[in-house]
Amino acid sequence: MLSRSSFTSLVVGVFAVYVAHTCWVMYGIVYTRPCPAAAAGGAAGCIWPYLARRPKLQLSVYTTTRSHIGAENNIDLVLNVEDFDIESRFERTVNVSVPKKTRNNGTLYAYIFLHHAGILPWHDGKQVHIVSPLTTYMVPKPEEINLLTGESDTQQIEAEKQTNALDEPVSHWRSRLTLNVMVEDFVFDGSSLPADVHRYMKMVQLGKTVHYLPILFIDQLSNRVKDLMVINRSTTELPLTVSYDKISLGKLRFWIHMQDAVYSLQQFGFSEKDADEVKGIFVDTNLYFLALTFFVAAFHLLFDFLAFKNDISFWKKKRNMIGMSTKAVLWRCFSTVVIFLFLLDEQTSLLVLIPAGIGAVIELWKVKKALKMTIKWQGIRPKIQFGTYNDSEKKTEEYDTQAMKYLSYLLYPLCIGGAGYSLLNVKYKSWYSWLINSFVNGVYAFGFLFMLPQLFVNYKMKSVAHLPWKAFTYKAFNTFIDDIFAFIITMPTSHRLACFRDDVVFLVYLYQRWLYPVDKSRVNEYGESYEERPKKKAHRE
Repeated sequence: MLSRSSFTSLVVGVFAVYVAHTCWVMYGIVYTRPCPAAAAGGAAGCIWPYLARRPKLQLSVYTTTRSHIGAENNIDLVLNVEDFDIESRFERTVNVSVPKKTRNNGTLYAYIFLHHAGILPWHDGKQVHIVSPLTTYMVPKPEEINLLTGESDTQQIEAEKQTNALDEPVSHWRSRLTLNVMVEDFVFDGSSLPADVHRYMKMVQLGKTVHYLPILFIDQLSNRVKDLMVINRSTTELPLTVSYDKISLGKLRFWIHMQDAVYSLQQFGFSEKDADEVKGIFVDTNLYFLALTFFVAAFHLLFDFLAFKNDISFWKKKRNMIGMSTKAVLWRCFSTVVIFLFLLDEQTSLLVLIPAGIGAVIELWKVKKALKMTIKWQGIRPKIQFGTYNDSEKKTEEYDTQAMKYLSYLLYPLCIGGAGYSLLNVKYKSWYSWLINSFVNGVYAFGFLFMLPQLFVNYKMKSVAHLPWKAFTYKAFNTFIDDIFAFIITMPTSHRLACFRDDVVFLVYLYQRWLYPVDKSRVNEYGESYEERPKKKAHRE
């Protein structure tokens, strides 16, 4: 069996290989090898850019309810950009007529054509086009009301009255359409054409050379949930913002891979909102900060794993609660479960929700260890038994109870007052939502106060040797990483502020570790050495 140190080394080694492999894959995505014959002045096997001829182009955007069109019948022209300049970015907002079929939960498609100026798209043999749905299906956001007065937003009530059931997906309008054209005069090697770009390319034979027509791309990552609008049956027109910007080959390939990754997540069960959180990471940050985010996220996963592993290992070997605040353990369990339920109620990203759920399960197990609970089954009925505390544990419990007594005078009025204020002034989906929000606001705002009992026990015992410092160290690293994620991943504001609050808590623990240094060879007042390891040598007289 592997020792703990060798297992940790193995995990770190696998992590290093994973990071190196990821860097190599990313390099392969953003770098494309040009055609070697082009540098030598040859043309054999090379695919040349049609844009190098500087043709005069026109951009046309049509809408239709059909996913395939063969002519100009039953389509509407919503945007026409003559003398289209591929180097100049623009943004225009147009009003789009919404057909009756679309208003009845149907789909509306946008056909984007890039063709020669003065020629209709279907008469131009060198046109390129791409199709994108302007609608998507999503469950509407539940109505929020004042629980005492029943007041709600009029607009929201009107929208929901026109939907059959709130738990059924309805058609939403994508109010943004982001277009890109790859503008580099890049010469591809026909024998090693990247598969990701190939599916967006259209080839034509011009004389003895093969050219690829302009690569038109729709940036689906820019389609955010915040830009979606519910399509009502009375809606006849909706705004559509069409924006354009040029794109380099490296960014194009990277964006194609990211869109494919988001699509794969949706196929595995990620909702539109979950996928939107991932999109936000890519769209709302620049590429350099995004690269930093990848490395930060990788280290976050590593520290999460090591923290969970060391925390479980510490509590698995724990034989008593000497020096440990039982009430702090109970509070940590309660707060972790409440935060998980709150994130679940707020439909937070799975990137935040899954680690919170794992942490809640671990905290429940630690409560079982702290209270020395054993569960025995009598048929189908469980019987819970609690163990007894020795004299040293009772002394620790006395310190713990003393700290909680003074803490309750401050904490309970603040939590009750905050819950009453939110009931009067804030709208909620249900009484359950108000209850969870009240609990979690108390946890986020005053949760650090519940760390005081453990700090008080440390102060009374003048020792911190009983704490799981390895797990604390990994959690401290993750706390500072969470500060970075607080600005990247969408999450409730109270959860974002709690990330910074945890920094203060860890700094206090570090101060106590400096104040009460640990001598690993010294046997403490309870006859046990550091981390409760049994003495290996007999006591010498």
